[in-house]
Amino acid sequence: MAEGETESLGPKKPGPYISSVTSRSVNLMIRGVVLFFIGVFLALVLNLLQIQRNVTLFPPDVIASIFSSAWWVPPCCGTASAVIGLLYPCIDRHLGEPHKFKREWSSVMRCVAVFVGINHASAKVDFDNNIQLSLTLAALSIGLWWTFDRSRSGFGLGVGIAFLATLVTQLLVYNGVYQYTSPDFLYVRSWLPCIFFAGGITMGNIGRQLAMYECKVIAEKSHQE
Repeated sequence: MAEGETESLGPKKPGPYISSVTSRSVNLMIRGVVLFFIGVFLALVLNLLQIQRNVTLFPPDVIASIFSSAWWVPPCCGTASAVIGLLYPCIDRHLGEPHKFKREWSSVMRCVAVFVGINHASAKVDFDNNIQLSLTLAALSIGLWWTFDRSRSGFGLGVGIAFLATLVTQLLVYNGVYQYTSPDFLYVRSWLPCIFFAGGITMGNIGRQLAMYECKVIAEKSHQE
């Protein structure tokens, strides 16, 4: 009897369902934080390229320290990166189409390198006009999708992200938050949607790879139990 009472008073282990939900919530939060900081880093580096070439101009009173960027740009880009990186694997699961094309970290790193190269080309390469530059970047962005993604959901999300991000940028420029030199697509450059499309594909690939790593960890833990 005493032993039974001792056992009933002892700590109870959570059931497998509760443990699984808790583990997934923690992993989701960790993935979101990782994606946020990746987005912040890329925003600082890539925005610096645009400012050095006078592609984007910020008012002097909002420029921040060493990276010569407005203080709100990195956290906004980090938040968007976290949302995009978490959304891609979620859509894959919802559609029942797990993305298995080139699912290794080396491929993801190459995707990031190509995205940085596309952004670098938009700031450094001189074309006769913006239309030629826009067509070139559009071809490179679609090539990035074809090389590292090739999913219909990835392409659709990339187009949606490009549309929404360009719309928000148009509103920001219209309200005088910052401006683009030589705008040819209303208030911005015509190649900007290509950058947003490539950025969406890149963060989606990172998010998918992190989600795949999480699934492997959870599977290994359940196997050990």
